[in-house]
Formats: sequence, structure tokens, C-alpha cells
Amino acid sequence: MSKNVVIIGTQWGDEGKGKIVDLITDRADAVVRFQGGHNAGHTLVINDHKTVLHLIPSGILRDNVTCFIGNGVVLSPLALFAEIKKLEESGVEVKSRLRISEACPLILPIHEALDKAREIKRGGNAIGTTGRGIGPAYEDKVARRAVRFKDLLDKDRFRVRVTELMEYHNFMLQHYFHAEPLAVMQTLEQIFAVSDSLIPLMADVSGQLNRLYREGKGLLFEGAQGTLLDIDHGTYPFVTSSNTTAGCAATGSGFGPNHLHYILGITKAYTTRVGAGPFPTELFDATGEHIAKIGHEVGSTTGRPRRCGWLDLVALKRAVEINGVTGLCVTKLDVLDALPKLQLCTDYRMPNDHQGAAGLPSHSDDYAQVLPQYMQVEGWECATLGVKRYQDLPPAAKAYLKIIQSYVGIPIDIISTGPERSETIVVRHPFD
Repeated sequence: MSKNVVIIGTQWGDEGKGKIVDLITDRADAVVRFQGGHNAGHTLVINDHKTVLHLIPSGILRDNVTCFIGNGVVLSPLALFAEIKKLEESGVEVKSRLRISEACPLILPIHEALDKAREIKRGGNAIGTTGRGIGPAYEDKVARRAVRFKDLLDKDRFRVRVTELMEYHNFMLQHYFHAEPLAVMQTLEQIFAVSDSLIPLMADVSGQLNRLYREGKGLLFEGAQGTLLDIDHGTYPFVTSSNTTAGCAATGSGFGPNHLHYILGITKAYTTRVGAGPFPTELFDATGEHIAKIGHEVGSTTGRPRRCGWLDLVALKRAVEINGVTGLCVTKLDVLDALPKLQLCTDYRMPNDHQGAAGLPSHSDDYAQVLPQYMQVEGWECATLGVKRYQDLPPAAKAYLKIIQSYVGIPIDIISTGPERSETIVVRHPFD
């Protein structure tokens, strides 16, 4: 029987999922993206060449791997067309290996306009979205007024649906946000200009995935963002608009959850966050600046600097529980190489709480009040960059990893020691 693997982020995204998806697709026949939109950014470095992907699954850089975009993804035709074009210009064959669910809700330019207008109106209370229309597109899906990928097969029907949708949203843009409305004809022209090249990629993704499983093929499900950005389980309201947790791999692709055999949780050796929202272990000192500099902590989608802090084991353990994580992958261990002392957050306390640790809050207002309690450990102060065998890690680095493993109660199966595909320690391969 084939084995199917889910990869998810256990923090606020940016954990390095793209590299790991690319790495373990050496054993996969297909890679499936199951949620989010082009607000995601997966950076891969292969032979010193950097590739940033937003919609297309990271498996596209592996020959003979079929890539699927599932129904749980909100799809920008314009962004997808541009991403395909850029990959093909760099010599990557895309169209023969990419299949897209006909049920994907479409992101239109008006969704981006709404997203940006809302952030402006929120002012100091802005969530910190990417401004790419993800939230408004998911709202249309839930409200049952979304224009879906399959609607492009009938251009007359598409015109009617887009016109109705834009009349609705333009009213809000003009009369509530006091922003300029968007022209319907211009939007239609933009979409129709790329639709003929995208329609051949349309597929019954659920049917094809289940057929591949029956044929004994191995499937890899690739999440975007991270657990703490989940619309239900994250630091609400500073979250994304989809379920970023492992359960969405089934609903976002039409593949039965009983066929998902292994869940790999990705965590950095420290913690980062892009945008607004609470971050208990955030550092505002020279150590935080050092981590940001050495880790090149800049958002691959937005270009915004990432906030940096110590590893939060309390939040990590909750993410492991929520997702049913089988094994961990710790990335960017090498970023900590020069630090003489390290801190690990092992408990939360609320202000004036003398009774013990607080539970993980479900709302940002409470989350922002928690006081992290730390364990200090020795750093290793030597290079781990590029180390490929566990036994070659310095003793202090092994001790650091063992503390993480013991706290969350599951094994660390992969350790990333650099951005290159080859700079990885695989203790246990998820497909084994």
C-alpha cells in the first residue's frame, strides 16, 4: 500500500515548508496544495538558484511529479498565469504536470481592492494581510456567491456572474470605504486574456487523487501559512482566512482523511511572525536583530521583515496536538550557531497569576497578555551549516533538539541545516 504524507507549519508560517516538500518528493508521485492562495510564499534553493512559489506546489521542481491545486485554494488566474510564465521561462515544465480543481473559487482584482481598502480603514488595528484578496475571496465562497474556476468554461455565464459580484462589492467600495470602484469590462478583459491557457489545466482533482491512491501512488499534501494563523485555532483575529491545519488536507482536496498516514510538522529552531498580532517570545534586542540578519528573515511574498523570537514550546505542543503531528522537522538550526545562550519558552503565565501556567489562549487579546516562562540552555557556538549527519552535530545542538522532542512528545525526523536541498539531516523519511 502507498503512504500519504501531509506537511504543515506549526508556527505563524514561514517555517521552511517549501524546501522540505521539495526534499521528500523524491518518494512522492504527486504533490497537492489544499488551502490558501497566492499569499503563501515557498522559497526553494537548489544548486544556489532560488525559486519562490506562491500557488504552484513545491513539487513542480521535481521531474515526473504531478502537482495538484485542490478545491480549498482560492485561485487568482492572473497570479497563476504569471507564476507559470516565470517558471517556464526558467526552464521548468509546468502545464503538462499541473492540474487544478474546477471548484476553486477565483480571486478577482476587486477582491484585492476590498482587502486593501479594509486594511486602510482599520488604521492602527490593521490585521497585516498581504492585500492580495484572500479574505474577501473566502468570504464569497462561504456566502455562496463566489465565481469558480469551472465558470470560465461558459464565458457568457462568467460575464453574468462577475458582473453581479462586482456590482455588490463596488457598492461597498464606494459607499463604505470611499474608494474607487473597479470597471467590470476591464476585469473581464484581464481574466479572458489568460483563461484560454489555464482552462486545459482544469481537472477533477478529487477523482484523480483517489485513482492515484488506488494505483498505489504516494501523495504529498502541502499546506500554506502555519497553525497559529488558522482561522479557528490561531491568534484570532490576526489570522489568515482558511484552515491551515492538517484536517484541511482532506476537505481542501476531496481525499479521505483515513488515507492520510503521516503528518510532518515544520518548526523553526526559533520563532518568527510577519504582520500584526501577538508574539509572546518576540525579541526586541540585539539577539533578535542577529537572528533576523543571519536567518534572512524577510517575507518571501510581501518583502516585509519578520519579527523574531525564541522558540515557543507551549504553542508548538498545541500545534502538534491540533494537527496530530507524527514527526517534527526543525529548520534553520544553523541560524543559532553563534549564540552563547539560548532560551526556550516552556510555560505561560497570566499577569497576577501565582497558581501556575496558563493554557494557550484562543484570542489575540488574551494571547498578548501572557508572560512567557523560559528555560535557558547552552548554545553550541560552532557551525552546523550544511551538516548532513546527526552524529556530526555538536553536543549542545543535540541537547537543544532533545529538549524540543521531549517537550512535545514526538520524534524529530528531519533537521534542516541550510537553505539548499542537500543541507538536511533525515533521521527518518516520512515515506519510509
